[in-house]
Amino acid sequence: MPREFSRNQRLGNQVLRILSELLRFQIKDPRLQGVSLTSVDLSRDLSIAKVGFSLLDPDGDPETVLEALRSATGFLRGKLGRTIKVRHVPELRFAHDDSAAESVRIGKLIERALSGDEPR
Repeated sequence: MPREFSRNQRLGNQVLRILSELLRFQIKDPRLQGVSLTSVDLSRDLSIAKVGFSLLDPDGDPETVLEALRSATGFLRGKLGRTIKVRHVPELRFAHDDSAAESVRIGKLIERALSGDEPR
């Protein structure tokens, strides 16, 4: 019987949960307020974790947040290594995920198009 989830997916979900908790409760950097981690994509050999993040403020600067996340990478990897049971803690690479802002923009376009179709 095939497994429902691969090891990469299970470990990716665990890494996402742990990093989200660390970001929420242990990181004190004010540049990381209003940041949400959206996804973790692990490489096949589990050596690299691509972590997606989004901003709760759509007008926020993702470059500032990216810089803050990169500076906290050592701390995050250390805590991650003490929490999960793997031989090598994956290298963390952060990328801005603008899908939430894009969905808001598309929703506004749809609303504007629908309001233009209303009978007058």
